[in-house]
Amino acid sequence: MFEPQYTISSRLLQNIKRIATLIYELNSRRFPQVVLTSLIQRAHEISAHASTSIEGNPLPLTDVRALLKTHPRHIRDSEREVLNYNQALVQLEKQTRKKGSEFDLALVLDIHRTVTDGLMSPMHCGKIRQEPVFVNDPRLRKTVYWPPDHQDMKTLMKDLFEFTNNNVGNIDPLILAGIFHKQFVIIHPFIDGNGRTVRLATKVLLSAMGLNTFNLFSFENYYNQNVSKYFEYVGSKGNYYDVREQIDFTPWLEYFTDGIIDELLRVSKVLAEKGITPQTVLKAHHQKILDYLQGHDFITDFIYASRTDRAKPTRNQDFNRLIDLGLIERVGKGKATIYKTK
Repeated sequence: MFEPQYTISSRLLQNIKRIATLIYELNSRRFPQVVLTSLIQRAHEISAHASTSIEGNPLPLTDVRALLKTHPRHIRDSEREVLNYNQALVQLEKQTRKKGSEFDLALVLDIHRTVTDGLMSPMHCGKIRQEPVFVNDPRLRKTVYWPPDHQDMKTLMKDLFEFTNNNVGNIDPLILAGIFHKQFVIIHPFIDGNGRTVRLATKVLLSAMGLNTFNLFSFENYYNQNVSKYFEYVGSKGNYYDVREQIDFTPWLEYFTDGIIDELLRVSKVLAEKGITPQTVLKAHHQKILDYLQGHDFITDFIYASRTDRAKPTRNQDFNRLIDLGLIERVGKGKATIYKTK
């Protein structure tokens, strides 16, 4: 049975509270769809670049952006690695929109199969390892960690998923996602691709628990800013069977939540810069429509007219303005027209 050791330190508690505040502030603001679409694209580019760069991919961000736009037919392994990661991002983002999606080993195997496609032999893509592996420190040029034996993979992965799924609602989502991330790295279930796979799986887990890091956020970017620090906190040293009882998840959880705060602040700053312009700012009469839709399924021109003194032509302009910004949509025609949140 997996029972991780960690402490709710004052720093960890403060981080969790601050993340909740930042998310609330972001969710309480409205931004035009054109701005959000641009940021989603940007987040995918940053995630694909950062997560592969952590593992040694040499492509700069400018090349990654160009690659994701053109999708050339003939590519090198470094380019395939980026395209694979982006493909997994897109697939998982769609999957997280579906209610009832399972967070299980099958999902993780699918992620691994996607990120390693064409980069590993088919017998290893999406397959738990059947051989021993070692983690080397390239700076020291020696092995620093011996993961658990491959014979124990099935039991260890089963315990990890049982712990994670059984504690949804019992343990704070940020702590639970952080524990999953580090323990996955410690187990090291694949020959290669463990880092890319777990960072994507962590995105899925956070999204399922209410923090969607597919659209605007890229916590991989924080790790890529200091790769040595990331590996120091997320991994372990020595032989797994010698150190497993002494592993303390607290320092990693503090670092993990530091990264989410850093990314939330970055996104908040970008949204503040892009969201407030003469073209995108909302007036009080626009807000009346949006406020009404907060508690109702739809609004009509008749309902809006009862709440404002604006004339019929200007009311139409108000609805069209919100439609252009991607905040609402028109359903039906003529007198049967209603407007709903998009």
